[in-house]
Amino acid sequence: MTVVTRFAPSPTGFLHIGGARTALFNWLFAKHHGGKYLLRIEDTDRARSTEPAIAAILDGLSWLGLPHDGEVTYQFSRAARHAEVARQMLAEGNAYHCYCSPQELDEMRAAQKAAGKPMRYDGRWRDRDASEAPAGVAPVIRLKAPQTGQTVIKDLVQGEVTVENAQLDDMILLRADGTPTYMLAVVVDDHDMGVTHVIRGDDHLNNAFRQLQIIRAMGWPEPAYAHIPLIHGPDGAKLSKRHGALGVDAYRDMGLLPAALRNYLLRLGWGHGDDEIISTQQAIEWFDLDGVGRSPSRFDMAKLVNLNAHYLREMPDGELLPMVLPRIEEKLGAAVDPIGLERIKLGLGGVKQRSRTLIELADNLVFYARPGAPPIADDKARAVLTADAKSLLAKLAAALEADASNWAGNWGEKQVEDAVRRFAESMGVKLGQVAQPLRVALSGSTVSPGIFEVVAILGPAETRARLQAAAG
Repeated sequence: MTVVTRFAPSPTGFLHIGGARTALFNWLFAKHHGGKYLLRIEDTDRARSTEPAIAAILDGLSWLGLPHDGEVTYQFSRAARHAEVARQMLAEGNAYHCYCSPQELDEMRAAQKAAGKPMRYDGRWRDRDASEAPAGVAPVIRLKAPQTGQTVIKDLVQGEVTVENAQLDDMILLRADGTPTYMLAVVVDDHDMGVTHVIRGDDHLNNAFRQLQIIRAMGWPEPAYAHIPLIHGPDGAKLSKRHGALGVDAYRDMGLLPAALRNYLLRLGWGHGDDEIISTQQAIEWFDLDGVGRSPSRFDMAKLVNLNAHYLREMPDGELLPMVLPRIEEKLGAAVDPIGLERIKLGLGGVKQRSRTLIELADNLVFYARPGAPPIADDKARAVLTADAKSLLAKLAAALEADASNWAGNWGEKQVEDAVRRFAESMGVKLGQVAQPLRVALSGSTVSPGIFEVVAILGPAETRARLQAAAG
């Protein structure tokens, strides 16, 4: 058997973090078993489904690195096929026409509620003849569900789960206007797409019992079900926006790397011993459903950012540069010139060790790309440039220029450090009294990469120009 999984989001909003994890688990399970991972857009809710939402879902999955096999299936376009199955069930006696008016249904529910009974359709048209149908009422088609016994699901995550059939009513398959319901559409699409494993959130577990009844009425192969516990916030409450339940695009905007987000989502509810850092190839090799726990996992933004810092440090500079360069240019409001680009390339390796996100990386690199003196970042930085500090910077500029003329082009980090230390000794001050004003003058901030590395990368002329500008 070829394993076939599917991710089936509704395009009524962004691709949220829980949906991204469901897509990841489906993708990994299919890849682990050498199968197929399919994508279906469940756009039957025409009032709420939007083209921008579809585009956001496709873009989010692409950025996350979860390519689907084959073409995207759009559920709404298959409405005729869904209706065909409902009519087949009607013809075979597994469904029936119901002529209840909306008013009758409201009265039925009100009576059940008043009597303290569950509000379910009471099957009043289950065995009645169409000749009794009232005039002017277009019928719906309802499933003729089993009324006795049990429906049992051997869930690959939850274990064996049972519901009494008496608790399930005859659900609508086809509305009076001929449009299919969600329950019917999902079952037909899964069957026609050859889905062997339905992996989704455990909020769909109740749906599975109803969907399984349709499958059995049609005599179709039953898929294996795996219902994954939902993601909660750090406080154990249902995940919400205050916890980080945002769209995948928001995490991209925060400067997170797709590999880091994949790794983090993988570890939300699935484990492989004590392994925390898991490459995509390892994930494909190791992932299976027996590693999925039954308890809700807890989303922790701080852990995600720390994990991202690891991936940032480990990523080759050549791969990282095209990711961070647009962010630097956005901060500059202009394209980076060739000189600035060369400085960024030289500084990237050191700066990425001190950054957690692409935003921080861009913030920490942008001063290399600026032509001329950088703007002073804040009051703390401005406070460093006292009159005495400015006087030292002016003298340091002259000292470095004199030293540089003797180095025959060997303006390296070690030479710079030695020169600055000699200057501090000659002035009778501590190294920090020189280094911190030097840092502010060159980077505009009290925080930067190693200051001798910065001076070496900027070069003699740019260093002198920035020191003279800061000295005023």
